[in-house]
Amino acid sequence: MKIKLKLTFGVGLLFVLIILLAAVSIRYVNGLKSDTENILTANYNTLQYARNMLISLEEFGRNPQAAYDFGHNLEKQKGNVTEIGEDRVTGQVGAHFEALRQMPQDSALRSAIRRDIAELMEINMLSIEKKSGIANQTAESAVIWISLTGTLCFLIAFTLLVNLPGSIANPIEELTGSIQAIAAQRYHQRVHFESHSEFGALARSFNTMAEKLEEYANSKLEKILKENKRIETLISNIHDPIIGIDEEKKVLFINDEALNITGLRRPDALGRTVRELSVGNDLIRMLARDLLNPENGAGEAKPIKIFADRKESYFEKEIIEIRILPTGEETYQSIGHFIWLRNITPFKELDFAKTNFIATVSHELKTPISSIQLSLDLLDHKSTGELNSEQHKLVESIREDNVRLLKITRELLNMSQVETGNIQLKKQYVLPEEIVGLAVDATRGQAEQKRVLIRRAFASDLPVLNVDQEKTAWVLINFITNAIKHSAEGGEILLTLRNTDNTVTFSVRDYGPGIEAGYRSRVFERYFQIPGGAKGGTGLGLSISKDFIESQGGTIGVDSTVGEGSTFYFSFPV
Repeated sequence: MKIKLKLTFGVGLLFVLIILLAAVSIRYVNGLKSDTENILTANYNTLQYARNMLISLEEFGRNPQAAYDFGHNLEKQKGNVTEIGEDRVTGQVGAHFEALRQMPQDSALRSAIRRDIAELMEINMLSIEKKSGIANQTAESAVIWISLTGTLCFLIAFTLLVNLPGSIANPIEELTGSIQAIAAQRYHQRVHFESHSEFGALARSFNTMAEKLEEYANSKLEKILKENKRIETLISNIHDPIIGIDEEKKVLFINDEALNITGLRRPDALGRTVRELSVGNDLIRMLARDLLNPENGAGEAKPIKIFADRKESYFEKEIIEIRILPTGEETYQSIGHFIWLRNITPFKELDFAKTNFIATVSHELKTPISSIQLSLDLLDHKSTGELNSEQHKLVESIREDNVRLLKITRELLNMSQVETGNIQLKKQYVLPEEIVGLAVDATRGQAEQKRVLIRRAFASDLPVLNVDQEKTAWVLINFITNAIKHSAEGGEILLTLRNTDNTVTFSVRDYGPGIEAGYRSRVFERYFQIPGGAKGGTGLGLSISKDFIESQGGTIGVDSTVGEGSTFYFSFPV
């Protein structure tokens, strides 16, 4: 039978029986009400009138009101005659009462009236007993029919309660379990329901789907194995070390390059957690540090130096998280990580060669450039003879080019020190005011030439700093030189020293065009120059300044607003 037909038949039959039960109950309750009203209106009132007449009869002759009360109740009784013989007896009571009025002292009449009233009461009592029997029969019939109808309703409701939920829920539960099995790739799962119900059609469709999925899975298994083998071969032939880790931090695969640099054997590595491997392998512990302790943060990515291929090699580590979106879900799920080491040894070797070349060339150029500067100074000296105006302009032009060449040479030498990690710091205790004085003296000529005023604002509680005075002054000179370059002729710059929370901050502010927000984070990059800005530099000054300050444990930065100028600053903790 169809599920819909079962529900319609069961619930419909229960609904009909409930209506029948209500109708039977209403019918019998109305019958009981009618029987009760008959007893009250017909017989009970007569008994009440008879009682009142007896009371009045006892008072008759002594109380004038008694005759009136007797006659009043007698008239009511005449209007309430409902039983056989009651009319005759009521007439006798009236006739005897009229005679008693004529002869009030006649005791025989009083006795006759009492007998008549007693007979009247007996007639009504017998009628009450008869009607009570009828009401009892009505009540018994009501109990029987209501009980029968209620029992049928209970049996049908109990049958629906026992069978209906199971007939619907059990197939759904079985179907849910089968769907979960299919989702877990157990395609042999089948379901079996009644063939003539809606679940039967659903079972046939489900089983057909499972058979097709099983057939599809079997037909694709060989292809999947082939693709898996292809991926394993591809990873093994990549020249960069790669280690695959699942969500439980166990090693899924490790290629030959990774085995070579770690010194592991593939059977010893596969299936073991990186924590277990890191106990006896320092390189694995270093490579998996971010995975084992993610709360420490990723930190700055620096090249890793590893002895490989019988030489010191350099690698860049990258940890790639593998996240997938399961079918039918909305939340991505992490299923593991790749540890990928990119071999950058050729690039490092080129970088070292470039740095050595720059250092050599810069060092070689410094001597002839200094000689040119000395020769220019001698030409300006009167002992060598007077120069005419054209010759003097030519000498000044050569001097400017020579100064720029000397500045570039010094920046290249400083850059080579930074890149090779050979920054030689000569720290000493020095007052911040002395560093500012050196920088202002070195840039006074440029400021006077452009008529730029250098204002100073120093705090009064400046402590002594332990820094490299020459390199710190070089950074400040670079800041002041840039500020002069970007200031209008006849403008001013503000040089500030302040001590806040045991941190001394040097800052140089100009009132030039400012720096756009998109370029502020790049001004300290090597070779970067702001588009549209003044040309003539190398783009190395701020980069070298950053390295000089940070190598001494300080911080460096810039604040700028377009149209209002820029403030370059660096700070040292006290």
